[in-house]
Formats: sequence, structure tokens, C-alpha cells
Amino acid sequence: MKKILVIYYSQSGQLKEISNNLIAPIKESDYCEIDYYNIQPENPFPFPWSGKSFYDAFPESFQQIPVDIIPPPKDILDKKYDLIIFSYQVWFLSPSIPINSFLKSSYAKKIMGDTPIITVIGCRNMWVMSHEKVKKLIAQANGNLVGNVSFVDRHINHVSVITIVHWMFSGKKTKLYGIFPKPGVAQRDIDAASKFGEIILNKIEKDDFKDLPNELYNAGGVLTKPFLVLMDQKANKMFSLWSKFVLSKNKNRSFKLFLFKIYLWLAIWIISPIVFLLFLITYPIKKRKIDREMNYYRGIE
Repeated sequence: MKKILVIYYSQSGQLKEISNNLIAPIKESDYCEIDYYNIQPENPFPFPWSGKSFYDAFPESFQQIPVDIIPPPKDILDKKYDLIIFSYQVWFLSPSIPINSFLKSSYAKKIMGDTPIITVIGCRNMWVMSHEKVKKLIAQANGNLVGNVSFVDRHINHVSVITIVHWMFSGKKTKLYGIFPKPGVAQRDIDAASKFGEIILNKIEKDDFKDLPNELYNAGGVLTKPFLVLMDQKANKMFSLWSKFVLSKNKNRSFKLFLFKIYLWLAIWIISPIVFLLFLITYPIKKRKIDREMNYYRGIE
């Protein structure tokens, strides 16, 4: 029997549903045994979020400051797995605090060491820089990253901002005012996640993950856009400055977070459209460089 471990953290349940659908073909096979590990912080994060709790999570999220988590079950720590499906979401352009906390714990090296790992991402739309951080942490845990699948909100950036805010602060994955689309990953994409599980199952059968990134990409499993990659890169630089500012020793954390909130909304609604116009103007001359970067972030050759 091939031993498979699914590691995940999911507040709303969306990522858990994605993971369950993705592994369905693997679960149905008669030679794979699947275990689950749901990462749980000792002090859970709220869902739905309040405005205060949401922005308060920003600096520690971006700076990847871990919190205490409930230890994994002993039987998981004692078992050697043939493959790990590692499902995570993005908070403020970094892996979520619970995910980061696990990856920086002693448990990660114990569980992930010398084991093939496939990451599964569920987020609004910008994930590539967060994934770079996850890749480093997996490497530090001596894990072997062999593939990635990303699930994103396919709607335009500003529409997805409005709908995700509605979902995060209300806890309801519904159409805002009956006009906007449902927030998060589209249900059709969640339902279709099993196609990636079939590709992965084929690799498990052959015990060879060599061409997995290309196969997942060709099946539509790595969703991103050049402009969003550019925004992700630029926003990471600004978030680094803002998070250090908020965490600086001088007091008034609440006021500093209030200033960050103003900056964030200006960046989304005013700066982002200007950067997009500049991106369109310069795209023809930068196309080769952009294509190289995109192939790297997609994990394909």
C-alpha cells in the first residue's frame, strides 16, 4: 500500500473541499492509504473575521512569525509516507500563519523529510511570492517538492476584492447584493479538482513524479497572470516596509494598522490601475523576460 498524507488548514472549508475533490481518485484506488492532518493553532483564528482581527494578523502573517500549534497525532509522526498533499492558503502575500507555523515547527522535518510533496493552493489571485516562501520552508524541512496546483478566483481583481471582503467579514459565500458573483474559487473549478488527482494517481502508480509539473500545468492546474505576478512582487516590497513599521517598538499599533489599511485601499483602487496601464505599455519590450519568469513560477520547463 502507498501511504498518502493530506495536510491542510482551512477556515471557511473551501480548501478542505478542494483537497477532498482532488484526492478523490487516489482515495478510490485500492492501493493507497490516506491519512489527514488538519493543522490547528492553539488559539484559533476567527472566521468570519472582524475588521480589527483581520488587519491585526497582517504583520505577523507577512513576517512569517509562527504561533503554537496543536501537535500532530503520534501515529502520523511515526509513519513514513510515500507522498504528501500539502494544502494551504495565502494571507497578506505569505502562507497563512497556521501553515507557516507548521512549516517552521520540528514536526515539519519529522513528517516531510525525504518525502515527495505536492502543494495545493487556494487563494484570491496572487500566490507566486507566497509559494516561493513555502518552497524555501519545505526545503528547510528536507521535503521534496514535486508539483503544485493553484485554485484562484478567476474574476477581475477589483471584483474579487469586493466579493472576498464580503465573504471574510460575513462568513457567507453568497452573491453580494444579488449582483456580484460568488466569492472565492468557482464551484466548477472545485468540482473539477479530481482531474488533477487522476494525474497524480498515475504518477503514484509509476512511482515517478519527474514530469508532474508540466502535466499539471497543461491540465490547467497553475493559474496566474503576468500582471498579478508583477503586483505580487511590488506589493511584497511594500508589505515588508509596512509590516516592519507596525512591529516596530514604538507604541500605537492600532494607529499604525489604521494607516496600513488606508495604504492598502489606495494601492488597490488607485495605484493598481496606474501600474496596470504602465504594464500594458511596457509589456512588448519585456515579453521575453516576463515569459521566463512565468515559466519559473509555474514550475514548468
